[in-house]
Amino acid sequence: MSATEEKYKGYRGKSLDCLKRFDVGVWSDVTIESTRGTFSGVILPRSETADDQHVVIKIHNGYNVGIDVDTIKSMKELGRIEAHYKIPEKEFPYDPAKPNVKLFGTGGTIASRLDYRTGAVIPAFSPGELYGSVPELADICNLKTEKLYGVFSENMGPEQWKGTAEAIGREIEKGVDGIVIGHGTDTMHHTAAILSFMVQNSPVPIVMVGSQRSSDRPSSDAALNLMNAVYTAAESDMAEVMVCMFGPTSDEYGLLHRGTRVRKMHSSYRSTFRTIGDIPLAMVSRSGIRILKEDYSKRRNDKNVKINTAFDPRVSIVYYYPNMQPDIIDSLVDNGYKGIVIAGTGLGHVNKPLYPALRRAFEHGVHIYMTVQTLWGYVQMFVYDTGRDIMDLGVVPAANMLPEVAYMKLCWALGQTHDREEVREIMCTPIAGEITEREPHNGYIILQGGIPEVEEFLSKYNR
Repeated sequence: MSATEEKYKGYRGKSLDCLKRFDVGVWSDVTIESTRGTFSGVILPRSETADDQHVVIKIHNGYNVGIDVDTIKSMKELGRIEAHYKIPEKEFPYDPAKPNVKLFGTGGTIASRLDYRTGAVIPAFSPGELYGSVPELADICNLKTEKLYGVFSENMGPEQWKGTAEAIGREIEKGVDGIVIGHGTDTMHHTAAILSFMVQNSPVPIVMVGSQRSSDRPSSDAALNLMNAVYTAAESDMAEVMVCMFGPTSDEYGLLHRGTRVRKMHSSYRSTFRTIGDIPLAMVSRSGIRILKEDYSKRRNDKNVKINTAFDPRVSIVYYYPNMQPDIIDSLVDNGYKGIVIAGTGLGHVNKPLYPALRRAFEHGVHIYMTVQTLWGYVQMFVYDTGRDIMDLGVVPAANMLPEVAYMKLCWALGQTHDREEVREIMCTPIAGEITEREPHNGYIILQGGIPEVEEFLSKYNR
């Protein structure tokens, strides 16, 4: 790379002309006067695929800001502050007195560095990289890592779910004390659900963890989520599939959610994961684990675990909406689907025009289960004639299973049998807390801003 290319890494066209006009370059510490205000920070390299309309700087609070070159009136160089983004790698220390934890990676970012050639966030994953990024991990356990996959969470599927379950089984047979699974947050609750069925009777904690904000951001939740998850895997006596993420939006504590009762509920909040229809299993922080719910599977000293990776992908979720047409159901039948999970309205309803299509699906051997799109609450199809009529068509109520959980469980059930009664027995028998006897009084809390009593509560709550 020539000196000129080095000075203007990634800049081209209008943005390159702008830097040359003011005689500044990458890593210049500058003050920029623009029509939109004054900005101070360090000019960062651009991605090779980025546009030529912006100059990007890292402002002093750590965030990156792109400034439209057409708004820039002047740029003054104050000095140069070249950043080094390579994560220091140190040998992870071994202590025979500490628990042994295995961290599997599937593609979600835990700790990371920014590659300014591509603009991509590159995960740090080896024990040495993680120790260099989060040295506190060495105070908790002996950590080994294994990259299973490198995919965005929306690309997780049966191959990855089966492979992850089998890898968990192998580690348990080796005598590991706990397992952590790094995963992208978008579909983490789907993976938590299917692993709850594929991995049963685990003697150790299985903790899924991710981050809403990558490690190059000042507000990243990656390090704290990872510490909380590793601590849970190493020290907790809860031997279940769990999701460990931020509790409040601040960094006070994390929550441990049961893998079949958790859902991502906000696109960007760090506290995005919520237990639905119940309360979380526990709180976890630097000071330890506070149990919130006593009925959980306890840690054991044996290596016995049941791995069952059965899976039939010919299942779909149908989100009912008013005026839905029967061809939606017919197309699934015609394309060979063997299971349908409906997220119905209210207590589990759909409109009458769908009835013939549902009857046809049942007659073609399709297994149909009803959940509620309200998420909270139970399917109650005995209350109104509508519900009873739908059950007469062969639709089975799925109690208070979340739609995504019912989808995963039906795929898993159909992977084992297509006998209608056997499938119904599997679906309607609780395995990992996916069906509960009742919803506790504090299992449904949705606050509405603006209401006096809520505003009073929020004024006392450190968000």
